[in-house]
Formats: sequence, C-alpha cells, structure tokens
Amino acid sequence: MRVLRSCAAGLLPFLLATSVPAVAMQATPEVERFDCRALAEEPAPQSARDWYELSLWAGHCYRYDAHAVRIGFDGVRTLVLSHEVSEGVEHGRIRFLDGPPMAVERHSRIGRLGWSGGNQAPATPEGIAASIDSHYRLSLGGEERIANRRARRLDVSPLDSFRYGKRLWLDVDTGLTLKQSLLDETGRVVETFQLTVLERPRLHQGEVSVDAPREAPRDAWRPGWLPAGFRSLPVETGSGPHGSEVTHRLYSDGLSTFSVFVSPLDGIASLAPGLHRLGVSHAVVRHRDLGGAPRQVLVMGEMPPRVLLRVADALSWEATDS
Repeated sequence: MRVLRSCAAGLLPFLLATSVPAVAMQATPEVERFDCRALAEEPAPQSARDWYELSLWAGHCYRYDAHAVRIGFDGVRTLVLSHEVSEGVEHGRIRFLDGPPMAVERHSRIGRLGWSGGNQAPATPEGIAASIDSHYRLSLGGEERIANRRARRLDVSPLDSFRYGKRLWLDVDTGLTLKQSLLDETGRVVETFQLTVLERPRLHQGEVSVDAPREAPRDAWRPGWLPAGFRSLPVETGSGPHGSEVTHRLYSDGLSTFSVFVSPLDGIASLAPGLHRLGVSHAVVRHRDLGGAPRQVLVMGEMPPRVLLRVADALSWEATDS
C-alpha cells in the first residue's frame, strides 16, 4: 500500500482543511492555539458566512470516523477516513477501498494564509474571510438529509471566471461537511465527494496548534501573473528525490488551490508538453528556457485550464543573490 505523508493543504476537505475562520478566535498574530471547546458556546449560525466559518472550525476540531464515496471523471471510488487531534496536532487518514490500493495520511496544524514578513502573516482564520468575500458569493439553500443527518446547503459562487465554484452540505449538529460538489466555470458538477456514514463525531476537548510563521523562500523564478486573491501558501513543499533542484509552490485564494513545479529538464523523466487531464484536475506542462537552461514548468490544480496555461506561460526567471 502506498502511504503519503504531508503537511501541505490537501486532497479532500474533510481531512485536509487548510483554513479556519476568525469568529471564535482572537484576531492577533501572537495567538498560537485555538481551544476547540469554545465551539460549544457559539450561537447557532444564521448567515451563509456564519455557516461557512463554522464548517472551517469543525474541520479542525471534530474527531470522527466516516465512510465516503467520490464520483468524478475517473468513476466512483469508495473510501474510509478519520480525523483525530492529539497534543494540538491534527491526524487525518484516508484509505481507498477499491481501485489501486492507496492510503493518504496527514499530520498538521492550523495553517497560515501567507509567509511572515514586514506585516506578520495572519493565521488563516483571519485571512480566509476577506478572501472569500472578495472573490466568491455565499448563499444559503434549504435543509436536506445527507448520510442520515440533517444538512444545510451552502452555495459558493465565484465572482469571476478564474476559479471554480462549490456547493456544500453542512451537518446541522456539528458543521462538518457531509457533501461537496465542485462546479466548473459553466456551473456543471465535475466531482462530488459525499459521506455515506459519519460515525461518532466528537468535539475535541482541548486545543489545536496554529502553525509557526515561516520565512518566504528565495526562488529564482517568479509568477508573472496570478488570478486576483491568490497567494503562495507557507507550507513545506520540498522534493526529497531531487532536493533543491525541483521547487514546488502552492497557491490559494483561501478556497481554490493550484501547484507550480519548476525543475531542470536534465536528469528528470520529462513530461509531454501541453494540457493534460488528471481526474477532476488539469495540468499544464511547458518546456522553457529559464535562467539560461532548459526547464520544465508544471502547473496543476482544480482550476479552469486557461488559468493554469496563463500562469505557466507568464512565469519568469529572476535569479536570486547568492
């Protein structure tokens, strides 16, 4: 069985939440922990924003086991997942029950939305709300039944054509996401992830740690264009097999995410240039002369293909000082 361990933002919203809201946590850079017990004292959400914030907190603070199904371009896959919190660290695990044997594990803390610098990068709870409000419209739908639980529907619609929308069904009792659909720029559902059984959701009776501020890396390349609201996330993205020869950066607007990989063409198994589909994601591969050497640029994510193409073509080389 292939096991992946990562601190990066992730594959599925139920395990790999990268953001939390500001509603129940003091908005100061010095805060390094959030006490999950505060959620028990929060009033019932009223607005679409309240529901969204609750879902983000719940993704960090509830311990549970679940069965789920994912429906996408590559068919239907079933899986089991779990989320625990121990000594302030979240532990998530996904195990696929059909197809190639695969498990994904993650050990993480509450992430930040930006690197440290002149202005201290806020913890994600403080930055996420502004990003969502600036680039998406949140609206509440009615109540439905998902996984034999009461769920409230939440539509997250992009305000431009540079990102996909989402439709969420949130558990009325906990705020956990019971179902999520990804919608492309035409409004068509391209992937659905749904819990079929949610077992023993329990509010963690303790704290979850916030990730320490990280200094921005000094890459030789620069993104010449990014969609409005996207910024580089401060996560560990080093490549073990290739060391510093391959750089990977993760970009997010707080909801949508894509990755950029830059590597020398010499000494690697190169990919065919062009646009490729990877399930619900797209990947753009370019072979370009950057810094006086042939390099491979790979941009991939659950984004409109033309956005990924523009990011790859606009990337520039700006060698750092030694």
